Amino acid sequence: MHYAFDEWMRRKYPITPFARYADDSVAHCKTEEEAIKLKEAIAKRMKECGLELHPEKTKIVYCKDADRQGYYPNEKFDFLGYTFRSRKSKNRWGKHFINFTPAVSDKAKTKMRREMREWKLHLRSDKELIDLSRMFNPILRGWINYYGRYYKSAMYPVFKYLNRTLVRWAMRKYKRLKGHKRRAVYRLGRISRNHPKLFCHWQMGLHPLAGQ
Repeated sequence: MHYAFDEWMRRKYPITPFARYADDSVAHCKTEEEAIKLKEAIAKRMKECGLELHPEKTKIVYCKDADRQGYYPNEKFDFLGYTFRSRKSKNRWGKHFINFTPAVSDKAKTKMRREMREWKLHLRSDKELIDLSRMFNPILRGWINYYGRYYKSAMYPVFKYLNRTLVRWAMRKYKRLKGHKRRAVYRLGRISRNHPKLFCHWQMGLHPLAGQ
């Protein structure tokens, strides 16, 4: 793809910004007309190289924001685990506005929760909380460093799920918490506030709370 796409784009469309990872790519055009022509040109180029564009993934997306308030069939796209779409943002003066920005995608969040389930954390009653922290913090830190660069709050549901799993662990670990979910939540909530560095997501202020 380096010669079939990257070098071809730089040679044929030197002022068109683009990014590619493996067989996924994004190119930014200024107008719909320009995007249509580029899509046709890329399809022709791929055919010359014995390749073809994915019929469903290849599409023109309208980057809707405060300055572009029109309507288009496609107004979001996924790339590298992020979903790019219009979102409410806040500037340095605290004023809200609509911006076209990335945040962790639903597919990435599902993948993270699936991996958490594979940890079977709630069954590790032979471990102490500090042990679980050492075992899984490197993974959590990696997710936060990557997906938390933009619109970090989109990751909150994933870590609330982790807190619920930790509550299940506490109910299994301690006899006096068995069958007492609310008591377990309060116990972990107190620990998370006294030792916020124990888990990466606790440092973000995502403590176990009743009702979550």
